[in-house]
Amino acid sequence: MVFTTAINFVRARGPDEFWRKRKIFKLSAHFVGRKRNCYSIAIRYVHRALAYATKGRKLRKIDMANLWETRVRAGCEQHNINYDTFREGLVRSDILLNRKTLADLSCWEPYTFKSLTDIAKRRALDDGLAGISSDNKLDGIITKGCLNRNK
Repeated sequence: MVFTTAINFVRARGPDEFWRKRKIFKLSAHFVGRKRNCYSIAIRYVHRALAYATKGRKLRKIDMANLWETRVRAGCEQHNINYDTFREGLVRSDILLNRKTLADLSCWEPYTFKSLTDIAKRRALDDGLAGISSDNKLDGIITKGCLNRNK
């Protein structure tokens, strides 16, 4: 390509501009109207969409954590134990399961979750945590606290 003047040389941006625009147009391919076809409009909406996507990643994590906690709270309520007492009983029993695992157990493995609530109840009873009354159903659960109390 031969340029007769320097002005024409400056205005010709070459293949770099094509690929830069192509990247924006690929990101705006699912938009409707001029937001997808007109570069100057597309670039604004693409930048805005990328900003929302960044915020959305954090919000999705918060939403999932809230969902898991709600499921675990519902499971605890079903087995007559307070959520905070349940978590404290599990921690004191050295059962370190995260919210996602506990939520999956409460939804898909109800017998396993019941055994966890029984363990947490027994531990809370042994340590004297608030919100637990003695229950005859917990006689089959043995913890270190039970062994020390019987001596």
